[in-house]
Order: sequence, then C-alpha cells, then structure tokens
Amino acid sequence: MDLNNDYAFSVNLRGINFGNTLEAPNEGDWGIVLHEDFFDLVKKAGFNLVRIPIRWSGHADINPPYLIDPSFFKRIDWTVQNSLSRGLTTIIDVHHYKEMMSSPETHKNRLFILWEQIATRYQNTPENLYFEILNEPFEEFDKNPYLWNQYVKKIIPIIRRTNPKRKIIYGPVFYNQLRHLNMLEVPKNDSNIIITFHFYDPFEFTHQGASWEPKSNQWLGTTWQGTTQQKLTINIAFDHATEWAKNNNVKLFIGEFGAISKADYNSRVRWTKFIREEAEKRSIGWSYWDFCEELFGIYNLKTKLWDRNLLKALIPDSLFI
Repeated sequence: MDLNNDYAFSVNLRGINFGNTLEAPNEGDWGIVLHEDFFDLVKKAGFNLVRIPIRWSGHADINPPYLIDPSFFKRIDWTVQNSLSRGLTTIIDVHHYKEMMSSPETHKNRLFILWEQIATRYQNTPENLYFEILNEPFEEFDKNPYLWNQYVKKIIPIIRRTNPKRKIIYGPVFYNQLRHLNMLEVPKNDSNIIITFHFYDPFEFTHQGASWEPKSNQWLGTTWQGTTQQKLTINIAFDHATEWAKNNNVKLFIGEFGAISKADYNSRVRWTKFIREEAEKRSIGWSYWDFCEELFGIYNLKTKLWDRNLLKALIPDSLFI
C-alpha cells in the first residue's frame, strides 16, 4: 500500500466546525442558528469541509426503540443537503452525549440504535458525507479504554450494514487527545476508517480564561511565541501520531483545534498557522474550531466580517484576505 497516496486524500481537507449550533440543547440556545449563507461563506473563503456537531441524544426517545424526533431529523436533512450541494465534505457526529460518558453501559444500546437510524437515513447520500461515532469520549471511557474499543467494534458493523463504504471517524479516549492514540484499536480490513484527534496544546495557552476550566484564570497572559522548544514539542506529538497511523495503516484527521480569543491575538495567529502547516506537511486534514462561536470563532456574525489574520493562517489564498 502506498501510504503517501493513501494519506493524500486528507491533506486537501481544510475544514471548519459549525459549533454551538446543533449540539446545543436546542438550536439557538447558545446564540447561533444555522443559516444557509454559512455554507456559502465557508465555501467562498476556501474551506472544503464542515464538521457539524449534533446532540442526537437530546432529540430522541429515552426508552426503546429510541426513535429520533422526525422534525429534528428533517433539520439535519436540511443541513446535510445545504452542505453537500455546495461540494463541501460534511462530517456529522454524535456530540455532547453526556450520559454516555458517565453511564456507558446504561446508554450503549441507545447509542447503537441512534447510529442504526442515522446510517439508514443517509445510506444513499453522496460519499462525501462522513459519520463520526462519538465526540471526545471521556470519564468512564478514560477509566476503561477497552470499553470504548468494544463499542466501536459494535457500531462499525451497524453502519456497514447500510453504508458499506462510508467514511467512519472515531478517536481516542481522554477527549480525543493525541497522546492516547495507542489505546485505540483499528479494524484491519476496513480502508474507510479515519482516526481523529483534537489538538489544543499547550492547553494553558489555548484555554486561558475558559469558564469551564477551573484553573484557567491563572493561565491568562500565556503567550505562544513559536520558540524552537514550543515548535519541537508540537512536532514530536505530530510525528508520534503519524508514526502510529502508519503502523496501523489508517488515515488521520484533526477534528478540532483552536485558541480562545482571550489569548494574546498575535500568539493565536502564530499558533494557528503553525498547527495548520505542520498538519499539512504530514498530509493530515483538519477542521478548525470554530466558525462563528464567540470565544473561538473567526467570523463575526454582527459585523459579517472574517478575522483576516486568522483566516489567512488557515487559508493563505482565501478570497476574503
């Protein structure tokens, strides 16, 4: 197998997340409602992929047969159609299924049947719709990574019954952190598996002042100057991931990376550019967090303007620069 050619599929994937939309308890609860022009904006800016976080668990029955709300399914239909019709590779995931993290054995059958419904619904959709099994498994899965591997082994065949060649994405425990790739099992006979990881290192820089991180105010003022040591630390991590992927004969994708707006602005731009460049050097596709979310977004819904420096860090030849 020519690994370089195999990985070449991903180097051209330059994506962005539509966060705080369909993974909110209800769309709009977190201040953003998806609009058709979002897809035009990212397409014209030079992105060719969107990752759409979805809280399926909040829109399905809690008892068997765990039916997904038909009106919510129609909203996802609209989203997928608008994305694919613009030639955007589109990832739909299962996001913010918090009960799964704390009580996986109680919720596993529900997750399995959710995926059975999703896979059946979109079985005739173009091949550039990708399925991502579960965003950032953590908590109980961190204590028992074997359990996560067992669930993946159950879900892949469920999807494959109706989508034999659909791209399926999943990542390691501990919030999809790269350093835990070695805990992940990969099927040996499925060439349409993509392994994702999320990259927010150094965490004290990317999440300084984040309200959901207890110690984050202590990190305010942390910069990223792109020193030799700072770059080396990231390069070592990326090289580890690439080597692991080659050993496991699998493709890699960075599903999320970004730095909070509370960080030093020039450091954000510098870090974002470096992560994107180093990913592409290794033929790793990526999806930036986030499009227009307040803390990480690079498009301002009020002014209707892109942050040109951050956009250039991601898409150097963008028409909006």
